[in-house]
Amino acid sequence: MKKIFLSFGLIVALALFATFSRRNIGVGADRFLTSNISVFGGTPTSEPVVPQPTTSVVSTPRSNTIIRHGDDEEEGSVVITTPTPASTPASTPASTPASAPTTTQTGKYKNGTYTGSVADAYYGNIQVQAVIRGGRLADVVFLQYPNDRSTSIEINTQAMPYLKSEAIQIQGANVNIVSGATDSSIAFRQSMGAALSKALN
Repeated sequence: MKKIFLSFGLIVALALFATFSRRNIGVGADRFLTSNISVFGGTPTSEPVVPQPTTSVVSTPRSNTIIRHGDDEEEGSVVITTPTPASTPASTPASTPASAPTTTQTGKYKNGTYTGSVADAYYGNIQVQAVIRGGRLADVVFLQYPNDRSTSIEINTQAMPYLKSEAIQIQGANVNIVSGATDSSIAFRQSMGAALSKALN
């Protein structure tokens, strides 16, 4: 009998405590007391507690921050949310076609080798080729010159280097007349003029 009275008195004390706690603490404490009453064999005085969804939290040292857990409140908890970064497609640089190198030709003439006309030098014929490099007259080649007599060979072997050098220097055919080789100088002008006219830009 003592055990029965002792159990009954304990249940009544817990019920009074639960009523008092419900006024001051709220539903959280009532849920705690109700579960304890069931353990001691008493009849719960409140409706069954339905678990409420709680928010996942991570405790941090920050103070005075309150996050609601269903009906409860805790101090010092902060909700951690990690935003998912939006995936952006990697941009591929637009390929630009490589431009072919352009060769700009400067100068009065087109590059190449140009053959002049055959010109009469009285004791024979003169014909020359004009060699153009980089738009300029770079060389003169004698294809024909009077060489059937020893005097003609002697005169022209002296006159031809002079005519060639002056033509390259002035970049044209209008060279000076070489003394003693007048016919060869005039014929050189004619053949060189014909060659350079073909090479003009």
